[in-house]
Amino acid sequence: MVKKKRAPKPLRPVAPVAKVLDYKVVELSNVDEGTIERTVNDWVRQGWAFDGVQFAMRESSKRPAMAFVFFTRQGVAPSDQADDHRFRSEADADRHLRRLVIGPEAAEPGEATPVDAWTRLAQLAGEDE
Repeated sequence: MVKKKRAPKPLRPVAPVAKVLDYKVVELSNVDEGTIERTVNDWVRQGWAFDGVQFAMRESSKRPAMAFVFFTRQGVAPSDQADDHRFRSEADADRHLRRLVIGPEAAEPGEATPVDAWTRLAQLAGEDE
């Protein structure tokens, strides 16, 4: 008697949830044992994991001038970046860049640009031609 092999059950596709690591950087200008200890304890209580500390040294002293304390925690990647408030639409980004380079009187897309960036810089510096 020969047994028939059963076909394996098909696996249900599971939508992967992208995990990302969120980072937190805390700058300390007063670098001493108490400040570092309080900072680490405060952020760990809020769910962050201590990742490390980096000291910024002065040339004239052996004591650090500043410290940067790093923390991480698991996050979830946004599924659609267009809905995320941290990202601008391409049109908004283009308008914003045009305002930065040309100024508030920047032309809308399709209109002639009033002046180029170098001319605008000269205008701002008071060196009108």
